[in-house]
Amino acid sequence: MESILLLLFDIINFGLLAFLWWFSIKNYKTLPETIPIHFDFDGKADNFGSKKYYYLMPAVLTVIYFLFVFLVRSPELANYPLQITEENENAQFLIMGIFMRWLFLLISMIFLNSQDYVFRYSFNDNAKPRIAFSTMLFSIIGSLIVLFTFVGLFK
Repeated sequence: MESILLLLFDIINFGLLAFLWWFSIKNYKTLPETIPIHFDFDGKADNFGSKKYYYLMPAVLTVIYFLFVFLVRSPELANYPLQITEENENAQFLIMGIFMRWLFLLISMIFLNSQDYVFRYSFNDNAKPRIAFSTMLFSIIGSLIVLFTFVGLFK
C-alpha cells in the first residue's frame, strides 16, 4: 500500500513539473518583451525584466525536483529530528519519504501559481494570484506541524 502511495506522489510531482514546463513554453511567445520578475507584499510588480526570465521558474523547480529525488532515494543522508535506530528506521524513512514528496507538491503549486500570476500580470496590472501566498505559506507550516507530530509518535 505504501509503495502505491509513494508512486502516486512521484507521478503527480513529475506531472506538475512537466506541466510547468509545458505552460511556460506554450505561453512564452505571447508574452510582452518586458515581464514582471518580482512582486512586493501587496502583489504589485516592483521589478521588471526580459521575458527570458519566464523560464527561471521551471529551471529552478527542475533543480529542486532532482534534489528531492536524491534525498528520497538516499533517506539515510537526510537530517532527522531524532536518533535513527533499527527499530524506528523503516517508520522514519517512510515518514520522510511521504513528507518530502508532499513538500515538493506544495512547492510545485507555489511555482505554478507564481508563473501563472506573472503571465496574467504581464497583460493586466490588476490581476491577482489565484491562491494567496499566505495560504501556501501556512500550508507548509501546517505540514511541518503534522510531520513533527508523526515523527514523535513513531520514535
